[in-house]
Order: sequence, then C-alpha cells, then structure tokens
Amino acid sequence: MEEKKNNSAGAPEVEQVAKFEEAVRADLIKYLQNEKMLDEIVPDCPDVEEKWPEIAKAYLPDGAREFQQYPVVSLGWMMFMGMAMAFFWDTDWEKASKQSDLYQQIRDKDGYDNFDDTVLKSVLGLGEEEEKKMSELVGRCATRVLSRLDHEHVEPGTPAALGYYIAALHQLYLAGMSMELNALGYHMTPMDQIGLN
Repeated sequence: MEEKKNNSAGAPEVEQVAKFEEAVRADLIKYLQNEKMLDEIVPDCPDVEEKWPEIAKAYLPDGAREFQQYPVVSLGWMMFMGMAMAFFWDTDWEKASKQSDLYQQIRDKDGYDNFDDTVLKSVLGLGEEEEKKMSELVGRCATRVLSRLDHEHVEPGTPAALGYYIAALHQLYLAGMSMELNALGYHMTPMDQIGLN
C-alpha cells in the first residue's frame, strides 16, 4: 500500500518542503547555467540573503492574493526582487540595508502589476531589448517552478501549501540575486584555479 503524504505541519511535511526547495534550487541553477546566465560556481551574497525574511513578509500578502489567478506573475515577481536586491547591494548597500520597505518602494512606484517593468527599467536601467529577454527568462523560470509546485499535489489554502509557496519564492529570490550578481561582473573562481601556493 502506498503511503500518503503527511500534509500536517509536522516534521514529515517540513522535510518534504526542504526536499522540494532543494529540487527547485538545483533545477533553477542548472537551467540558468544552460542559458549562460549563471557561472559554474554560483555567486552568493549573505547580505542580500539575510534580507529574505523581511522581503518575504512584505511580499506575501500581495503574492498570495495574486497566486490563484496569476501564479507565474506571483512567483516571477520575486525573482525580479532578488535581482533588484543584488543591484542595491552593488550600488549603495549602506543605504539599502537600513531600509525595511524596499519591496514596497518598488511596488508603489508603478503598482504591483508593473513590478517587472519597474525593476528592469527604473532599478536596473535595461534597454528595451534586454528588458524583453529578461522578462521572458524570468517567465520561463517561474513556469518551471510552478510546474514543480503542481506536481506536489498539496491542498490549496493549507499551511502546507503556504510552506511550499514560500520555499518556491525563496529560491526564485536567490536565483534572481545570483543572476544579477553575475551580470554585474561577480564571478567566483575555484580555489584551485587561483594559483595560491
């Protein structure tokens, strides 16, 4: 007899969400590496990662509300947020790190529906062609993550569903951050290639 998934908020569910998040992470990294948007060694930024709980808390009311009708948007917007945070880290982190409303500032500039345009144009300063390519790429990433969410068959509106959704957002945030760090010229070199003797 096949054992059913435990969809309570207990330990088995926490483990399942952690496995799901790791699978999302690995898939996004592999996909973005194949698209030449990430190096073999993925850049990270603890400063930006530490802002995640604050960003997630601010985003959840909007993202969760939009998820039912616009799931790809609800997921993809967090990837744009990760890109914006990496840009802030590179340009003026001393100022940005002290602000607790970075998500709201970006959202309120032109509204939630235009969040992607605000990040790509107003924050990153991309041209029209680059903007189009980036929007398409983020859309493909969000669609991949949505497909993985759908395969989990978690009952909507449950604490378990929220846990999977937050895990998905977290990895999209980190993927956006890493992709922007690469675009800004942060390339990690393996220790054995540095030539330290």
